[in-house]
Amino acid sequence: MAALFGKKKESGAAEMSFMSHLSALRWHLVRSALVIFTFAGVAFAYPEILFTKIVMGPSKPDFLTFQLLCKLSQKIDLGESLCFTNFDFKFQNIEVTGQFTSHMWVAFVAGLVLGFPYLLWELWRFVKPALGEKEIRGARGFIAYASVLFLCGVAFSYFIVSPMAVYFLGGYQVDPAIINQFTLDSYVSVVSTLVLLMGLVFELPIVAYFLARFGILTSGFLSKNRRIAAIVVLIVSAVITPTTDVFTQMLVAVPLWVLFEASILVVKRQEKKMKNA
Repeated sequence: MAALFGKKKESGAAEMSFMSHLSALRWHLVRSALVIFTFAGVAFAYPEILFTKIVMGPSKPDFLTFQLLCKLSQKIDLGESLCFTNFDFKFQNIEVTGQFTSHMWVAFVAGLVLGFPYLLWELWRFVKPALGEKEIRGARGFIAYASVLFLCGVAFSYFIVSPMAVYFLGGYQVDPAIINQFTLDSYVSVVSTLVLLMGLVFELPIVAYFLARFGILTSGFLSKNRRIAAIVVLIVSAVITPTTDVFTQMLVAVPLWVLFEASILVVKRQEKKMKNA
């Protein structure tokens, strides 16, 4: 606390120091918001790319993931078991401002994804003065690692999770008499939520690092609960890709398990550093 607010004995001075830190945080957030909204504005200006090619991509049979899976299926003698051809999605807009608000939301999500590394950098600039030399050295590379993991999670969700979820949910029927006609808002909500959620899930090794640094998490605890983690990963992958083939489920399960194992290695490395310090 002394490092953060300064060694002030008088409560008034300490309060002013606290308010100055809040003011500094505000400007860090303001600059981050400007960058995010700048990216969002650029994305908003190109709806034919943002919507037609990117957002609506997972709902089309010529999407890159579906093409690659079909080719892979034929190459390994699985016939057309991994060829996703049952596409009959019909989207509608039932609100006057529906398309405009969806356009704005998707543009904001694009701006947030593209501006995420800068947001991390601004937060690091705010926290850095309160850290000692050891803490700064220990957190070196934090922005790069966190940014890469987040973008990998976004890409993983967009190319794997989202198309699988859209394909399954889009063709799911409890009765043949019920026709699926989706609103644009519901589709955009599913895709954008999955993208942002997976981006955050991929930050697991970063979260594990800080929990280990504060002594909350240990490598022994993670290693001891590997079986439980494996079950959780399989359940999550089954929920995300509720299809009958094991191959599709493994496309999601394997990366999630790699994240878990990477978290164990990160925690072990941090424990070793703290032991030798």
